[in-house]
Amino acid sequence: MNRNSLPFSISNTALKLLFIKLKHIGDALLLTPALVAVRVEYPDAEIHVVVRDGTEGILGGCPAIDQIHTAAPPGGIRRISSIWTDFKLAMLLRRHRFDIAIHLGEGTRGNILAKASNASVIHANSSTGLKPNDWISAGFTSFSTISSKQIHQAERDFRIVTDVLPVSTHPVPALCFDISRTLLWRGPKPVVVFHPATRWDRKKWPIEKWIQLGKLFPTEFNIVVSCGPDPVERRDAQAIAHKIGPKATTTDGKLSWAELAGALYAAKLFVGVDTAAMHLAAACQCPTVAIFGPSREWAWAPWQTKHRIIGPTEEQWAEAAKGDTESFLKTIIHTMPVRDVFSACEELLGASSSQKLANFRNNN
Repeated sequence: MNRNSLPFSISNTALKLLFIKLKHIGDALLLTPALVAVRVEYPDAEIHVVVRDGTEGILGGCPAIDQIHTAAPPGGIRRISSIWTDFKLAMLLRRHRFDIAIHLGEGTRGNILAKASNASVIHANSSTGLKPNDWISAGFTSFSTISSKQIHQAERDFRIVTDVLPVSTHPVPALCFDISRTLLWRGPKPVVVFHPATRWDRKKWPIEKWIQLGKLFPTEFNIVVSCGPDPVERRDAQAIAHKIGPKATTTDGKLSWAELAGALYAAKLFVGVDTAAMHLAAACQCPTVAIFGPSREWAWAPWQTKHRIIGPTEEQWAEAAKGDTESFLKTIIHTMPVRDVFSACEELLGASSSQKLANFRNNN
């Protein structure tokens, strides 16, 4: 769909826009480049976003958004209360009388909410799980046909949105967590943020390797081991910080997204696995060393920020496709060497800091 095929004039209309993405926390943040571009192009638009309950906090740093709505969180058998929550949300969206609703996920719930909004234009990507001639797809007015292969998720969202809302912004903007929306970091400096926490076992780099990495930094670098409030994440972060020594502390799962963003704006470096905190570091333009296991760089790399990725090579991916792919996905991150991660840290920290690191390494 293009601008000329819309059932109303964009140029003279204060549009009411709805964006739906019921995915994980990091996925919500990856929508922000598209929202920023839309806000620049349509400054008078009223922009609403629907995300899963529990993911909305990371969007608090995006000034392009006027209102965030939350759908029931996923999990197990759908409870009556969750269905009721989504029903009330659907009715609320309908009352807003949106001009355009865009579904950027793949699930049925997002499709139903988009259809229920009764927007003048209801748009989605062709991979959203809709079937021809079913009762849901009958309510959609247009579709993008963008493959998820060999394209970053931030660019994918941007292209889906700009298929129906043309913008002049090029290239795709950076992720957004505006510094004005953060809480000032009042901890020690210079700070390096480690984020080993992830709920996906296959994305976890071994604790002992985090400890080895931390010990390679001289004492003048204050290491903050970040984690969420989950008891296992807190336990692991405490173990890592304790073994690294006095230069390391942990957030103990107590930082909000705004507080973590403040730390990342102040940090010299972020080191972490593929998780929402890694994408937040990119949004804060913090130099990032990302340790990847089963994640594909072309889809999930830190977006529009200085970074280095330590992960499987294309040769390893090709070999895995010939053999035990599941075993590869579960264990490949364990093989990422500490020395390679530290070398990437040296490179991103710059000449003066790298010399300090090199001197420390040579003397120990």
